[in-house]
Amino acid sequence: MNKLRHASLAGTAITVMVLTAACGGSGSSAKDDYGKAPAGSSSKIGEGYGAGPAGSYGSGGSSQTQAKNAPAKEMTVREAPGIGSVVADSAGMTLYRFDKDTAQPPASMCDGDCAKAWPPVPAGDATAASGIGAAVGEVQRTDGTKQLTLAGWPVYRYAKDTAPGDTKGQGVGGTWSAFAPDGKKAGGGKQDGSQGGKPDAQAPAGVSVADNPALGKIVVDGKGRTLYRFNKDSAWPMKFACTGTCLDTWKPAEPVEKSAVRGVPDKLIGTVTRPDGTKQLAVDCWPVYWFTGDKKPGDTAGQGKQGLWFAVNDQGKKVTSAPQG
Repeated sequence: MNKLRHASLAGTAITVMVLTAACGGSGSSAKDDYGKAPAGSSSKIGEGYGAGPAGSYGSGGSSQTQAKNAPAKEMTVREAPGIGSVVADSAGMTLYRFDKDTAQPPASMCDGDCAKAWPPVPAGDATAASGIGAAVGEVQRTDGTKQLTLAGWPVYRYAKDTAPGDTKGQGVGGTWSAFAPDGKKAGGGKQDGSQGGKPDAQAPAGVSVADNPALGKIVVDGKGRTLYRFNKDSAWPMKFACTGTCLDTWKPAEPVEKSAVRGVPDKLIGTVTRPDGTKQLAVDCWPVYWFTGDKKPGDTAGQGKQGLWFAVNDQGKKVTSAPQG
């Protein structure tokens, strides 16, 4: 019995060593907001969107669920604060596209749990109002149902958008974007062509250091947004505690090429894989995020939030001093 116990302890130690051997560990303390679509899985349009937190629309009533599964009908252009022109369905709900999909040829990679949080919009009974230049089409999903496409990209709604004009899905996981009227990503980001699922190599990218009067030298992304780390995350072993509704406020920073790093030692910059399979920028193995409450480059409104969120300095360490004013 003692031998067995020692063997078990040794196995545990080996497991811990494996988990801590690299930044890219896959541990997670909570289920991701929109899940990882299991290989070969599928979900029918119109099923399961009111089941569980990931698929909940408000109270989850049948009328709400039916509305989220309904055809888009006449799509229109709306102005979304901080994003710009976006495409919405006839009910005013924002429509989204997924980077892991492809447009040429059209193909959806969002099935299973993913499709519960991002309901595919059925094809049929869809028209584009004046101002929408993207071609309207359809694609057949793995379960045989037809999904609406714009400029070849499959179209989705977001489970957590509960009112017309909501854009809570913008930037989720670094892979979801509202549709611009031309079928590209709303918000001014460059496009990745037809290669769904690959990082946007031409997007404004980079990591640099900014001098902040209160915090000193802090790490910012290519748009000048302060990058933060979350105390409840963990680098060793890797753990993601910011999931679910947390991602509505704290957006995972997108990975960058080492050649686009300025002022931070290259060895501190890496990429980690989130529970849903998307990639996130890491500084000193810690996942980093930008804060939706920061309205312009240089803002540090997220510093010290809940005593858990902190900017990162040029040596990859968290900045514990609070901003003045």
